[in-house]
Amino acid sequence: MDIRALEVFCKIVELKSFSKAAEAVYLTQPTVSGHIKGLEEFVGLKLLDRLGREVVLTKAGEVLYGYAKQVLALRNQALQALEEYKGSLKGHLIIGGSNIPGEYVLPALLARFKAQYPEIYITLRIGDSRDIARGVLEGTYELGAVGAKFDDGQLVYTKLLEDELVVALPADHGWAARPAVALAELFGQPVILRELGSGSRKVLEEALRSAGLDTSALTVVAELGSTEAIRQAVKSGAGISVISVRAIQEDLDRGTLRTVALEGPRLTRDFYLIYHKVRSRSPLSKTFATFVLNSLGSIRGKES
Repeated sequence: MDIRALEVFCKIVELKSFSKAAEAVYLTQPTVSGHIKGLEEFVGLKLLDRLGREVVLTKAGEVLYGYAKQVLALRNQALQALEEYKGSLKGHLIIGGSNIPGEYVLPALLARFKAQYPEIYITLRIGDSRDIARGVLEGTYELGAVGAKFDDGQLVYTKLLEDELVVALPADHGWAARPAVALAELFGQPVILRELGSGSRKVLEEALRSAGLDTSALTVVAELGSTEAIRQAVKSGAGISVISVRAIQEDLDRGTLRTVALEGPRLTRDFYLIYHKVRSRSPLSKTFATFVLNSLGSIRGKES
């Protein structure tokens, strides 16, 4: 089985397009089509279907895609191990980050790591915590940074930082001058939530359940797929939200958003660096994980 064909196959799946995949791997579209034809002939099964302009996996393609990602990851690990043996650190590392660590914590660390190891290349993909955890389980990412734990038994969770969730309000909201509000008062407000699977939503729902409150009774005016979208929606006056204070610090400094404390225990959650418990990890993955943990360890010390 041609490993280049597997690489082309995975790129088509990820981009859902033969033409976009051809551009991404620097091949002509006929060459890309030839790789897929050869791969399908080799396995004796159809792997991809074209539905209009979109390309989707067949059932056989789904099976192969899972293994193909593992094969490509193992190839990268082998190349990185050889570079390490030669005394250098090179290669491509793909990591996943949920919204807060992915958008507000990791980018600065990536820049510092890249300055230290200029020959490495890192791809950071953003998703909700559940999607990132699933990606690490499936081998899409060697490392992930998430804001929630899931009972899968196959992932190792190492604490990065603590995050506090606060009630974010439009600047002219009537609660802006109040010192605190009760959890039950959220039920009288238009509320903007993250989508199911996000760490922040999981923390809020657990807090409501612990207080004997029914999450489904909230007046939810929108479910949005990113923290940035929620920031903008709250600033526009669409509603209030429970959100990471790290994500809105700039808005608080500018006065474009306000916060109010919730009565009772603080709503906090931990960010975790995760990796697969059994699957082998590349030297680049291990070096980056150590770098991140050491870097954030000094921040934890300052915040404690």
